[in-house]
Amino acid sequence: MKHPNHYDTTPAISHRMAHVHLKKGKAETLLAKKLWHNGFRYRLNYKKLPGSPDIAITKHKIAVFVDGEFWHGYQWEERKPRLKANRDYWIEKIEENIARDKRNDALLTKDGWSCMHFWEKDVLKNTDTCVQMILLAIREKNQ
Repeated sequence: MKHPNHYDTTPAISHRMAHVHLKKGKAETLLAKKLWHNGFRYRLNYKKLPGSPDIAITKHKIAVFVDGEFWHGYQWEERKPRLKANRDYWIEKIEENIARDKRNDALLTKDGWSCMHFWEKDVLKNTDTCVQMILLAIREKNQ
């Protein structure tokens, strides 16, 4: 029996979706390496924390998430009306992702963590700026 929200997809869509990698993507790896070269140690995809942050700088309690634009609803209110294929499924899926991100951020914040979210394309285009923002957050936490 199919899940009630399951929609038949074309073989081309199935093929594309099978190649989506959610962990250790190019942007996360690039950001992590830059932090490492700046002397910061971290845990990758730290499962002991809500949301398994892409980068968890445990010493400073900084949780960094690199969010894919499609999956996490970049400019969601503008993009949502343009969804065509499997519209109801994707709206529900992406809105649940957005809500889960908020819940995880609240849990982390309650436990003393600072949460930082970067869009994947921003990390790829402006890695050094993202690193500087993380360094600023670390300095602010240590004051």
